[in-house]
Amino acid sequence: MDNTLPLVKNLILLDSEGKRIAVKYYSQDWPTLTAQSAFEKSLWNKTTRTNARQEAEIIMVDNYVMVYKYLGDLMFYVTGSQEENELILYSVLQAFYESVSLLLRQQVEKRTVLENLDQVMLAMDEIVDGG
Repeated sequence: MDNTLPLVKNLILLDSEGKRIAVKYYSQDWPTLTAQSAFEKSLWNKTTRTNARQEAEIIMVDNYVMVYKYLGDLMFYVTGSQEENELILYSVLQAFYESVSLLLRQQVEKRTVLENLDQVMLAMDEIVDGG
């Protein structure tokens, strides 16, 4: 892999209780479902009390750069390495966020995402190509 290309470690969509709705991991940093669940719980615990509804927020979690934003009762996350450019990660987050919003005709809530999960997963696959 070319070290000059921006890399996304994962795309994560959680509900307001921190439960997994749609996730896609592109690296082997979290090889098991248990490791992934622990990472997602850590993310949710660190971000649940912040107000990222108008603008995206950037934080460091376990030596990874995390960009996240809320929409309705959903939390959108994009993770990159600590050397990754935050603006690139923000662009990926915005593409993910806006794609889901357009696909669901501005009715972005847990129920509609679950009803259209195939479209949401397709959007995730189209936004990030293998990381």
